[in-house]
Amino acid sequence: MSTTARVRLAQELHDGIAQDLVGLSYFIDAIVAQVNTPNEIRADLRELRFNVSEAIDRVRREIFELRSDHASQDLTHTFDKKYELSRVFNELIRNIDEHAQAHKISVTIADDGIGGAGTKAGRSGISGAIERIHDIGGQFTIDSTDTGTRVQITVPWTSR
Repeated sequence: MSTTARVRLAQELHDGIAQDLVGLSYFIDAIVAQVNTPNEIRADLRELRFNVSEAIDRVRREIFELRSDHASQDLTHTFDKKYELSRVFNELIRNIDEHAQAHKISVTIADDGIGGAGTKAGRSGISGAIERIHDIGGQFTIDSTDTGTRVQITVPWTSR
């Protein structure tokens, strides 16, 4: 496929299906945020939202690959790692749900970066994550220093 055709296809994917999926994710978030949405439905909607997010990531990956050349393989490799980590965490949670008979799930993730993570204004990603965890009855702690950030999440769990 020619470079021009690849770029055009990437643009069509971005302007079409990617935007539709993002719109769907916002719609799901709006329903979850409604006060009268029952908790059972919220849980199902959050799972649906997660699946939509994965679809968005896959489409973005395809767009990136269509637009990129071999010189950007390092970026593709980084994106692949994010995608694969997401899939691994999803599978681990499914295994807990199906086999562990667990009453809670705890996840700790840490990095050795420069720190600075927190709930300051403009940190809507972290604030949103904290809100989501609190909405499902969980706890979210974050410790950030100049040698990295550590996040601990614990949520109550009822296996299927």
